[in-house]
This record gives sequence, C-alpha cells and structure tokens, in this order.
Amino acid sequence: MVLQSRSPTILLTRPAAQSLRFAEVLRQRIEGIRILCSPLIAPRYLSPTLPDRTWAAIILTSETAALSAGRIVADGSRLPSLAFCVGDRTAETARAAGFEAMSAQSDAAGLVALILQHNTSGPHLHLHGDHSRGDIAKKLNFSGIETFQAVVYSQDAQDLSPEAEAILVAIAPVIVPLFSPRTAQILVSECIRINRVAPLTIVALSDAVATVAAPLSTSASLARRPDAEAMVDAVTSVLAKWCEP
Repeated sequence: MVLQSRSPTILLTRPAAQSLRFAEVLRQRIEGIRILCSPLIAPRYLSPTLPDRTWAAIILTSETAALSAGRIVADGSRLPSLAFCVGDRTAETARAAGFEAMSAQSDAAGLVALILQHNTSGPHLHLHGDHSRGDIAKKLNFSGIETFQAVVYSQDAQDLSPEAEAILVAIAPVIVPLFSPRTAQILVSECIRINRVAPLTIVALSDAVATVAAPLSTSASLARRPDAEAMVDAVTSVLAKWCEP
C-alpha cells in the first residue's frame, strides 16, 4: 500500500516499547506512513507481598503483567509454572520468562472461559495493573475456582508530547489506535486540556475502548479480534481511502 502525500498521521499512545514495535509492523505494511509516538502511560513495577499459598496457576491479562511475573520470580518469590494468558503476546512474554503459558487469544471473558475449561484444582493468582477491568477474579470465584488478585504494576499517566500536541491542535486528520480504556481515558482528558482541533479517527481494540473514546469521535473502527495483528489490519483498512489510485 502506498499512501498519498496528504494522508493522516498515526498517533501511537501505548507505552514506548509497545508503540515502537507496533510502528515497525505498520511501516512494513504501509509505504510512506507518518507515525508519531507519544506514550500516555508508563508502567512502573511494584513489589507487593503475595498471599502465602501454593498456587495452581497465575492469570496474566497483559504483557506488562507477564514481565512483572518474571521479575517476581527473579526476586526470589515462588510462582507456579502454569500461566493462563489473555492473548498471544502476553503468552509469548510469559514463556520467555519461563512459564508454561496458555493463550486464550481473546479478551477477559474468553480468558475466564479458558480457565473454566481446564478446571485446574487449587487457588489461582491474577497478577494485574492498578487499572484492571473484566472482574476475572470475581467471575472465577463465583464459578468455584478460588482466585486471588495482586497489583504488580502501576500505569502512570503521561502528558502528550509537544509534537503530539502540535498535530492535535492543527487541522490535518489524525488516526489514533487505542488499545485500552485507560489510554483512551487519558487521551480524552489531554484533548480537552489542549483544546484539540484535529479530526480524529479512532481505531479501537474493543467495544470497551470505543465507549471510553466516544467523546473524541462520532464513530470508531473496531479490530476484528483483541490483538495487535487485528489492530494493524484495522488501521490499514482505515488508511485505504488515502491510497494512491
């Protein structure tokens, strides 16, 4: 795909490592794409005291949670080898940290279904950030699987970079892929703060993300699946109308 010279800028707001990886995939797919990275959250790892239990499995709902699990083990704490993961990227990161990871290739509801399907005996431990959705522990406990939670990282809000502010107060269109309700919420606040002018096209990972981002755009394009590959496909589809004939 080759873009016209007046095609929109892609604004990436995920943490730096994830944004750079996503940008590289987009550049391989689309020639002439303009990408600006301005992370709106930065993970900060925590060192919580975990309940003294013999765990059957851990539950991981993000790549950062998988990295946190690896850090916990490296610091000398014991965790089980089995990790139930929300998606392939999380599972891949967990395997790199030494866990036997299973991917739901889905969202929180799909992850709960995977865990119930395997019916692992013994308590489970959900490691997550300070902003978590899906009520995974609550649903599993209701279904008879004893599940505890631990906040193992925070998601500290970041301001838009000066470069990002500049494109958002201009009149050229901007496409914003959004991967989490948390990031969408921060972007809404930042756009209010700077009096955003640019017309935005939101590409959302899920309905939950699109709902939070609703003040930014009258409609959002949704990924077919809640993963990075589907988000690349969705961004490519949105950009198609700016392709050279």
